[in-house]
Amino acid sequence: MGLLDGKRLLVTGVLTDRSIAFGVARIAQEEGAEVVLSSFGRQMKITQTISRRLPKPAPVIELDVTSAEHLAALPERVREHVDGLDGVLHSIGFAPKDALGGNFLNTEWESVATAVQVSAFSLKSLSVAALPLMGKGGSVVGLTFDATVAWPVYDWMGVAKAAFESTARYLARDLGPQGIRVNVVSAGPLRTTAATSIPGFETLESTWGDRSPLGWDVADTEPPARAALALMSDWFPATTGEMIHVDGGFHAMGA
Repeated sequence: MGLLDGKRLLVTGVLTDRSIAFGVARIAQEEGAEVVLSSFGRQMKITQTISRRLPKPAPVIELDVTSAEHLAALPERVREHVDGLDGVLHSIGFAPKDALGGNFLNTEWESVATAVQVSAFSLKSLSVAALPLMGKGGSVVGLTFDATVAWPVYDWMGVAKAAFESTARYLARDLGPQGIRVNVVSAGPLRTTAATSIPGFETLESTWGDRSPLGWDVADTEPPARAALALMSDWFPATTGEMIHVDGGFHAMGA
């Protein structure tokens, strides 16, 4: 019997088999869940290809979280494959290049607005769009990089992640009466496609393992993926509005 037997999950953000989202989809299937992936535009073919590397190829629906039309169509598109959802993984983030890499003081509002809409407001958009598919016991889990402090080079994506984490708490407040939990997993730096696109990313990963009591493998996405799935299981029925650190203990250490 798997941890997620009978669960139906929507997993966003699968673009490579090195991503946390792919790890979530893979382990979810191994633990008995039905998985539906989402993608959009030119990335659809990539996600469909990567889907075939899962234990069982998963269907891929089209979803651009900045499109009102796509969000409105989400329930219908999901129901073509499963009759409802028990869990949703938000693994979506983007900031224009001028919003990253040490350009904090010079970034224009248009780029900041894009980062906040795609990386933070989309958590609310996705959760509300999925609401007709979810019932009591449902779980929304987002992926973040601890935004309670300022990081080198992360700049406006860090601000967007702070908004993302706050959005999760407000969603926990408003969706809790319907029995739906909302939590986020804060992973340490991982050498994913998204992370390595950040100028100067190596400055974040270079000392992480030395300062983490448990050590840290920048190539291992399984620990945060397992944490996300635990939060989507029935083993955390009274946990919501929480941020779970999966970073080797780095966040708890001083200088």
